[in-house]
Parts: sequence; structure tokens; C-alpha cells
Amino acid sequence: MKAQDSKHKVQGLDKVVFIVGPTAVGKSAAAAALAKKVNAEVISCDSMQVYRGMRVLASYPEKNLLKSTPHHLIASVSPSVQYNASKYRIQAVKKIGDIIGKGKTPILAGGTGLYMSVLVDGIFKSKAGAKAKRIREQLYRQAGIKGSAYLYARLKKVDPRAAAKIHPNDIKRVIRALEVFESMGKPISLLQKERRGLGADYDIKIFCLNSNREQLYRRIDSRVEKMFESGLVKEVKKLLSSRLSKTSRTALGIREVKGYLDGSYDLEEAKRLLKLNTRHYAKRQLTWFRKDKRIEWIQIKPDERASSIANRIMVSL
Repeated sequence: MKAQDSKHKVQGLDKVVFIVGPTAVGKSAAAAALAKKVNAEVISCDSMQVYRGMRVLASYPEKNLLKSTPHHLIASVSPSVQYNASKYRIQAVKKIGDIIGKGKTPILAGGTGLYMSVLVDGIFKSKAGAKAKRIREQLYRQAGIKGSAYLYARLKKVDPRAAAKIHPNDIKRVIRALEVFESMGKPISLLQKERRGLGADYDIKIFCLNSNREQLYRRIDSRVEKMFESGLVKEVKKLLSSRLSKTSRTALGIREVKGYLDGSYDLEEAKRLLKLNTRHYAKRQLTWFRKDKRIEWIQIKPDERASSIANRIMVSL
């Protein structure tokens, strides 16, 4: 790392910066502004921006931002491909190493909390293979017969720590925890402690951008209007004409626009639904980030410029 960048090291560790937050809050612009100030490159931390053909749907960073600052993991995967946190982690870790190797600071910007988590904390993978699959299928059959409460009670007995972090009705996570215990003979809560994330090798700084609810909702509504003006309907129609993976088809906007294309409702209703569902998504994002006590929150002022937000982040770097 160059001498002028030495302030981006703490105790010999290279710095990795995360800028997260709810959708439409202004993460992309703030990340690009910060990148110019600290000699950095940006890596998307968004589960949909990775897909090609979703410029409007996934709100890629503006073209001027992409030109002025190197960005990575944007429009790099076909929407027909099943993508997940594990694949993302492999690609993002490589990009982080490449950027640091150039003497620059990686800035990860996006609102996908799970992607942030698998990078910072690592990821746990079961190695039980076919055995785990058989157990998983058995557990799903039991859930269908005896209900989720039965399986949750079992989980509380074998792994109370994991159970305390999982909602009783979150059957997918309940079954995952039981599957790990029965296939590997150890509680998932114990195995997760053995994960190795970026925190072991880098100085991690996480900033969550937020604004008051009314301001955020106005930004969401404005973004949705611009999405439709920028060709959202045409983009979704083209995507629906091809094969979409299970993950890409969950992108916000596909279902809402499909209803319009199918004639279930008019364009104004499609806009209303997308605004509503985007607000709900923003709430879920904030709920995820509020659980992480390592995050430093940046409350954005009305009409605050990206350069100002970047300056405030720099104070804490």
C-alpha cells in the first residue's frame, strides 16, 4: 500500500469498508464519492445487481459513477444462473484481494445484509452431502405432518442457542439447524463459531446510511417513478421472455410488473404495489442491520450531497 494510504491501516491490517443501508437511501453515490477521496474501488454488495439485464430493476449505479470509479460484481452473471451468498463470497473475497493488491481500499456498497454477513463473519458449509439431503427431506415431511412447532421444540433441546435466534415459524432455518445437528453430530451454533470471515484478516469498518422514515419513503417513491420512466416495463417483459433462476425472479419489480402485463391491474396499481413492497423491503433491511452492533450509523440530512456523506464517513475511517 502506498505511503499516502497508510492511514487506511490499523495495526498492520488493510482496511475494508462497507456502506450498507435500506434501498434508495443513496449508498451508491456515497460509495463512489468516498472512493474518490480514499483511492478506492467499489464492490457491489447487492444480490440483484450481480445479474445482467437488470439495469433498471436492480438500480445499477448511475453511468457517471461507473465511469468515474471502478465497480465490480455488477451485471456479471446471467439471470438464468442460480446465485447465492456462497458464490458471492468467493467472488467478492477475490476482488477484495485484487483491490488491496493494487494499493487501494475496497468499498462494499449495497443493501443485502446476508452478503455483508458472509463476508465479515464467514460462511458455514455442511459437508454431510447426500446424508444431509436425506435428513432434510425427512424433516420437511415431519413438518408437514406434525407442524413447525414440533420441530422447533426438538431444536430447542439439541441447540438452544440456535433456537433462540430463529423464529419458531421460520421452518427453513429450523430444519437447516436440525439437519446440521443430525448429519454432523454438532450444534450449528457451535460450528458457526468456527467460521472465518474478513474480520480475521482485515480492519473492517461498517457504515449504515439511514434517514427519517418520511424522507426515505419519498426517495423510494421517486425511485419507483423513475424506474418506470426509464423502461422498467420493457426490461421486465424481456426478462420474463427468457428463463430466470429462482433467485433472479425474486427481484423486486418483476412480480408487480408481471401483474400489469397479465392484465390483472393497470400501470398505476403496479407502481403503487412496487412502492409499497419496496417500503416493506426497506424495513426488513433496517431490521437486519440494527441487530449488528458493529455498525456505525450515518443519519442523512434532507438533500445532503454524496460528497458530504463521504466526508462524514472519512472522519471515522
